[in-house]
Amino acid sequence: MSGLFTGPDQDLLLALLRLPSVNPLEAGPDDPPSRLPEVLRRYAAAATGAGLRTVRLASPPAACLDRPGVPATVRAAAARDPRFLADQPSLLLRLGPRLPRAATLMFNVHLDTVAGHSPPAFDGTRFTGRGAVDAKGPAVALLAGLRAAAAHPAVGRDIGILVQAVAGEEGGALGTYGTRPLLEAGHHGRLNVFCEPTGLRALPRATASMTARFTVTGEDAVDDHPDAGHNATVLLGFLAQHLAARLDGAVPGTRVCLAGLHTGHTHNRVFGTGTLLMNLSYGTTQAGRRLREAVPRHLADGLRRFRELFGATREFGRTAHEADHVVRLSWDKHGLPALDNRDPWAERLLERAGALSGADAPGFTCDAVWAAGLADAFTVVLGPGDLAANRAHAPGEFVDLADLADFADVVHRLVTRFAEERQPFRLP
Repeated sequence: MSGLFTGPDQDLLLALLRLPSVNPLEAGPDDPPSRLPEVLRRYAAAATGAGLRTVRLASPPAACLDRPGVPATVRAAAARDPRFLADQPSLLLRLGPRLPRAATLMFNVHLDTVAGHSPPAFDGTRFTGRGAVDAKGPAVALLAGLRAAAAHPAVGRDIGILVQAVAGEEGGALGTYGTRPLLEAGHHGRLNVFCEPTGLRALPRATASMTARFTVTGEDAVDDHPDAGHNATVLLGFLAQHLAARLDGAVPGTRVCLAGLHTGHTHNRVFGTGTLLMNLSYGTTQAGRRLREAVPRHLADGLRRFRELFGATREFGRTAHEADHVVRLSWDKHGLPALDNRDPWAERLLERAGALSGADAPGFTCDAVWAAGLADAFTVVLGPGDLAANRAHAPGEFVDLADLADFADVVHRLVTRFAEERQPFRLP
């Protein structure tokens, strides 16, 4: 096993795991208050051992929430809580002077977590606790690798290192107030690595997603006269099946998730209001655009079929004939870019550093989407562990010491090879 992930690294990871940093969009009544600012300060202090200095530790400007692509849930949360952004700062670290982008390597890692904070543990081979693999473990392993790489004379002299340790990755925030403002301010490099659990595969892609909300705003009715109201349950249930059948595979490279459907909890009334949520992921921005255009077409077709099936019925006739007037489609989020890039030179560099090829591996949604289209840059998602196998976002989240040590090794080799083999950006 590598000696790069040392005893102090293990202590740091346990300390960070003990500090809850649940994204407020995720937090439930049983979650302790987030201590994310303290997590970032501890991380910044530990980073000095790798030669990194703090450039910025601050919350983003409020104007970042007025940008296209910001989810409606984020805007609503900020409107409810005036400290929403103030309590979620992000950290920017730098090793070496500010150098041209061609001589800069950037790492991004998020330190907010999903809900379900639990007491951390380490049994000598495995860390458990919320954030162990997603992504406090990768964050500490990153520092271990950078600390070793800083011993190379060219690191911090001929090449510079940036580290973004951000808030706002979880909870559906999608980096809109953490990663996105930092990238748009120019804090990125020739090669950008987003530290997420990929099994050490270098994924050159990240999917994006959009959320459609179907709302019924009709009239309730008593169960003795169900025909008098609009039956949101029947209408949304029908639309859920219709949209699932029509949109599944409608656009290659996309996925459709029918999520929450809610109308009411009791049995003795007709609920005239309700909502249906649908999450749509896509691997390219163009595919996402095509899928978004398909949704209203299939909704209109679904409403037509609902009228045909239920228009002549006693209990649901009113709902069928007035469905067009009581159903509304809105978007909680849309317009996010998807990452899908290639660069033979950078991919060979990653391979020589020990990263596995992710050229044919499926991507997933993370903050790397905001690196799509960066000029003179290549971006990958790379880190230890696996989202599913390591139970990220689920009870019992864990990461193995051996995987963290392997990632620290890859970071060490990647930085030193970048210093020795860097070259200007060239299109494939």
